[in-house]
Amino acid sequence: MTEPLIERRKAVTLPQDELEKLLECAAARGAKSALHSVGLDGEDAAHDIRELRNLLDAFNEAKKTAGLTVIKMLVTGLVLAVVAGTVLKLKVFGSAP
Repeated sequence: MTEPLIERRKAVTLPQDELEKLLECAAARGAKSALHSVGLDGEDAAHDIRELRNLLDAFNEAKKTAGLTVIKMLVTGLVLAVVAGTVLKLKVFGSAP
């Protein structure tokens, strides 16, 4: 009966500071690669990101304003309906007897 070959790997040890430098380098490369893949790796990248943030802020403000406008319209409609009902009930503009 043959036993499967087991690949043995040697453990690598690094001093703490070298490990941290290695991780920082890997993180920086990963970040650059991610920015490159979405097209934000040029000289104007910081400007583009600021514009995107401003656009997102403007969109959120527009959503908030639209929501408040809808609520104001609903409240105004409700008040007008109550006033119209009151006018009809009291026959303020009723015909002469």
